[in-house]
Amino acid sequence: MKCPCALGFSAVTLWLASVASLAAEEANPKWITYTGERGSGVGKHVLLIAGDEEYRSEEACPALAKILAVRHGFTCTVLFSLDPQTGEIDPNNQQNIPGLEKLKDADLMIIATRFRNLPAEDMRHIDDYLKAGKPVIGLRTATHAFNIKDKNHPFAHYDWRSKEWPGGFGQQALGETWVAHHGHHKFESTRGVIADRAKDHPIVRGCEDIWGPSDVYTVKNLTDDATVLVYGQVLTGMKPADEPLDGPKNDPMMPVAWIKPYQLPGGKEGTAFCTTMGAAIDLKSEGLRRLIVNAAYYLTGLDDQIPQRADVVPVGQFDPSFYGFGGFQEGMKPSDFALGE
Repeated sequence: MKCPCALGFSAVTLWLASVASLAAEEANPKWITYTGERGSGVGKHVLLIAGDEEYRSEEACPALAKILAVRHGFTCTVLFSLDPQTGEIDPNNQQNIPGLEKLKDADLMIIATRFRNLPAEDMRHIDDYLKAGKPVIGLRTATHAFNIKDKNHPFAHYDWRSKEWPGGFGQQALGETWVAHHGHHKFESTRGVIADRAKDHPIVRGCEDIWGPSDVYTVKNLTDDATVLVYGQVLTGMKPADEPLDGPKNDPMMPVAWIKPYQLPGGKEGTAFCTTMGAAIDLKSEGLRRLIVNAAYYLTGLDDQIPQRADVVPVGQFDPSFYGFGGFQEGMKPSDFALGE
């Protein structure tokens, strides 16, 4: 953008308006935006949607957004489940995620919701985005992202138990809906094992060490057009050095990350990456952070620019809460996740 001193009065007015608009955008109390300035992702807009009661997506999504923006140049906007009265982040509010209209201009959607029951006008933005065949990354509970309780809701087919769209959004777009815990929840953690046939795939580049304290999910609906990138090895305990569990849980191992084409009825074909890992505490793993960053590059057409070892050092302090119901930090607002806070 030119310096205003080189512009005429009308142009100066427009320049000031654009600056004011940008400032208002970045300061909007309902979401947080991190503007990328340097890196391969400059010019790409990533919209991250947090909203689950258990795995602290309200902490995971800002951490990922900061890495993508500061380390790689993507401009990232994070949306949250909010209390409409206080404007505070409330993961238990399943019906209010302001800002979904911003999907219209997004180059990538990263979704980490669980059992959301959103109004039709909000779901329409998600539906329009997916029918345009634009890319999506699903984290952990995104396999069961929606729980539409009204059977007459125009987007009831997005429900995780849908019969019209078997498995709803999760199965139709990402490849799987909620089935079950495969590993013993809170007792058996997950070691990510890169699939032999995927060792040269750019998304797994530099991802030698993937581990998380969340457990492996059961996956049974993946179709042949899905490329499994990482399998989940069930460990005997909750530490990275714990041994693999003997027996059928690891024979065979369940997929925990894959990429696949998707095409919703009436829409264009797109590409989805999904990992059933992705709790905030899982992102302590450098390998998992790199896997998701690499996927963001790949899905936005930057696969030829994925570094050998993408910089995924957390931006600022990152001390994520352990997962569990009712464990979110009360009184937080989107602005509390600003850079430097």
